[in-house]
Amino acid sequence: MSELVKWFEKRRETKALSTIQQHLALTTGIVEDLEKAIQAAIDNDEKEMWKCIERVAKNEKEADGLRRKVMDEVSRGDLSSVGREDLMHLVKRVDMVADWSRESTRILGALPMEQVPKTIREEFAEIVKNVKQCAISLQKCVNKIITSPDEALQAADAVEREEEKVDDIHEKARTLLGKENVPRAGIAVLISQLFEAMEMIADSCEDTCDQVRVIMVRSR
Repeated sequence: MSELVKWFEKRRETKALSTIQQHLALTTGIVEDLEKAIQAAIDNDEKEMWKCIERVAKNEKEADGLRRKVMDEVSRGDLSSVGREDLMHLVKRVDMVADWSRESTRILGALPMEQVPKTIREEFAEIVKNVKQCAISLQKCVNKIITSPDEALQAADAVEREEEKVDDIHEKARTLLGKENVPRAGIAVLISQLFEAMEMIADSCEDTCDQVRVIMVRSR
């Protein structure tokens, strides 16, 4: 069994593991609020959209704080440099999910959704739904590293499949954007940026699961 897994097992109830779980839960909530913000924008509910965007901004800052707490705990622990690096990579990659979610809300706040063609709005709703599923599977994946490694790997595979769906939706959206009559070039740019930012959330989920696989390989 890997040194990192042993380190986790010895500290199941420690501040570090608790903080990692908080970080994951907060990150998943951030993605869920992104989905709510996009749906509110599609429904022309600007007030609700901004409430969701503000929650994402607040929680992304909190996630940064939790990431720093994990880093501090790891730096004070008895892990080797390899184990420490494994854990730091894991936490930093989870944090990228929150970062790209925040970036998505920044773009959303600048995009006049009422001027976005209906077909594109539908693709926004579809891609963010699948991005959320990536985040949910990621949370399951990381939380199962210790309790059920096989389930962790299954969840990692699920993230990969969901990330591929996001790629497919993004490709379809690019084709639609090339065909639709978007009123201004600036709006087309923002539409493209929002799709790309959401795809990066899914990519970050997949990157995190790749790090889980690294940890699992070391445990054998």
